Amino acid sequence: MWLVPTILSALVALFLSLLYMGGILNLRGNLHHLPIALVDTDQGPSLPGQRQTLGEQLSRAVIASTPAGTVQWRRIDQAQMQDQLASGKIYGALIVPADFTASVAALTTPRAAVRPALTVLTNPGLGSLGSSLASQITQGAAHQASLTIGRQLTAQATGKGSDTRLRVLLADPVTVATQVGRPIGRHSGVGLTAFYYTLLLVLGAFVGGNVINNGVDAGLGYTDNEIGPWHSRRPTVPISRTQTLLLKMLMTAGIAVLTTSLILITTVAILGMDASHLPLLWAFSFCASLAVGLGVQAINAAFGGIGQVVSMFVFIALALPSSGATVPLQAVPVFYRFLALFEPMRQLSDGVRAILYFDARADAGLSRGWSMIAIGIATALLFGFAMTRYYDRKGLHRLTPRAA
Repeated sequence: MWLVPTILSALVALFLSLLYMGGILNLRGNLHHLPIALVDTDQGPSLPGQRQTLGEQLSRAVIASTPAGTVQWRRIDQAQMQDQLASGKIYGALIVPADFTASVAALTTPRAAVRPALTVLTNPGLGSLGSSLASQITQGAAHQASLTIGRQLTAQATGKGSDTRLRVLLADPVTVATQVGRPIGRHSGVGLTAFYYTLLLVLGAFVGGNVINNGVDAGLGYTDNEIGPWHSRRPTVPISRTQTLLLKMLMTAGIAVLTTSLILITTVAILGMDASHLPLLWAFSFCASLAVGLGVQAINAAFGGIGQVVSMFVFIALALPSSGATVPLQAVPVFYRFLALFEPMRQLSDGVRAILYFDARADAGLSRGWSMIAIGIATALLFGFAMTRYYDRKGLHRLTPRAA
């Protein structure tokens, strides 16, 4: 009585601790190719004795000041930057203004008082943590690049006998201003509503699938129905495993219509969550719930009594830390990025995020979400019915309890 529950509970606690804490303890140390745009619009002309504009020099200094492999600096123009912000492909951007070289050159004049400004853009639709992380990295890199250019300018000014005020101004010649690159609604939970809405879909389908599984088994007489002190056992219905699974899957599909509608009505109509493309959001939500629910039924049919634990790991334990909806996948260890290739939370949250924040663009994650939902439904059907048919052919029928 003690041995098996103790071992299983200890293993669950161990694995959950490793999964949930292992991915967030060292975000900077695990950073890998976080995509940030670097837009140089500096029109020059170059300073005397230099071949490159200060914008080009600063861009090179920004890239050089960033540890190799941590950030994927994308040197693109403003139109491409706006498109990638709108499709959720970059977490932020650093923009060098068109008059950057001319503004820095003006600092060497006697009336110089204002430093030129670089602009850092954020993308809160990709999550507050990812956007904040990108903003911190970009501001730090811009400051280091400013100091690098400042050392060159200070050396030149010192050779010309400039005063102390000018040398102090030239030592750090650039300031940084932060703006929102692609705004989201006020009732968007600073970019977290996509994650929590997806979590509602997954949890609703997971819990609902297990409720349906237990209810059908009790209704067919294969398990006891016990509520508080009341206990009952219905007569056992002679039915194959395949027929039972078909019944559970049909009930899952029918009940998902109700649960999906309730989730959408509660979050949008009652609580006021910012959302557009409501018919598309409902259709995607229903199909997502259906894929998870069918997966739960297939796993329960294949694994029996431990099916609920197995499906909990598949749809909850492994899925949450690898979703990329709260912590960017570029900031977690490679194991989580591997899980994100197939775990459902990542695929579903990307689709929901595209609908809520990025105008339902296909390249913002919506097309991948639809594709993975189709694969998930097909996999659940094939796996579930393949296992039950195999059990039925082998004569591995469900036990029928004898009368007392």
